[in-house]
Amino acid sequence: MTARGEGRIAAKTAGRVFRLLNLCGLPTHYLSGGEDDDDNEMLVRRCTMIPLEVVVRGVAAGSLVRRKPGIARGAIIAPRMVEYFLKDDANHDPLIDADEIVHRGIATPQELGLMSEVARITYEILAHAWRRHETLLVDLKLEFGRLIGGEGRGNLVIADVIDNDSWRIWPQGREDMMLDKQVYRNLAEVTPADLATVRDNYETVADIVGGFPTMRPGMVAFMADGPEGVALLEPAGRAINVFGLQSLRRAVSSHLMPAYVLQAVQQLDATFARLVYVASGPQLAAMISAATPTPVFDASDFEDVELGLAVAKMLALDDTVMFGRVMLVQANARSAVMQVDAQLNAPPSQPSALG
Repeated sequence: MTARGEGRIAAKTAGRVFRLLNLCGLPTHYLSGGEDDDDNEMLVRRCTMIPLEVVVRGVAAGSLVRRKPGIARGAIIAPRMVEYFLKDDANHDPLIDADEIVHRGIATPQELGLMSEVARITYEILAHAWRRHETLLVDLKLEFGRLIGGEGRGNLVIADVIDNDSWRIWPQGREDMMLDKQVYRNLAEVTPADLATVRDNYETVADIVGGFPTMRPGMVAFMADGPEGVALLEPAGRAINVFGLQSLRRAVSSHLMPAYVLQAVQQLDATFARLVYVASGPQLAAMISAATPTPVFDASDFEDVELGLAVAKMLALDDTVMFGRVMLVQANARSAVMQVDAQLNAPPSQPSALG
């Protein structure tokens, strides 16, 4: 597509998407920039690019339905499908399978696994962000690179750009309302009026994406039932901190000062728009729950890590940054299990010949 200001719009969109992913904790090459105040220049870490396009599909569309006519156009794909395309303009970026990628030495099996996992998480984060604007993210194209120097040298990161050419987006789930590059691809002839329409679409997308990296302030109120409840909540507080959530602590008493409990709840409800209570025991939790429409968790019902996840998930419903952090914590937990399993099933080391 060639339209005046295309590079400016792409830089704004990409910078805003990368800021969201960085806030979620995903590995990217992005450092700063992309806005008009930066002359639409982005500062990124240098990478050796991997010559692959990693495509995540959540809705059947595009080349997928041409290659697999048994899949109905617009059908939801779950689990998400990940495909690889070789960066080869002369051959129109052909589809390539994982075995061939490894055979050619383009990436190792471990790198492919990491790219697939990160790509799926990135898709879900951006799908969550778009759902908040009543828009369906159909598919997503990502590229990866290996960091050339500095901290994390050799690590895989999301690189290149993620802009309005990188996805299909259907407002209200309707393909006829698409705002992405497919509008341009579908044109039989390209007129100045058509280019103006495409440019307006891209400006609209950049404006919407501008709200993606914004966290919604949330507060976790730890309510200790007497002095003994304070220590009981300490592990839960550490679990909450993993997600970067703000918290406060109050000491009350459900049996000595019930009126004070209700007064404290009323004050907190009136102060914070997005609030979750964590009580140190069932009696206090029941009392708070009866007095507020705000979610209340009894810390004694959960392991500490589970409680942190439960609270973060509650606040992630309408906060894409928190949603992404939850997904990353869950992915890291799965990775830890897989690493332990690999260690348990590793072949025994051979005794030394000198042993």
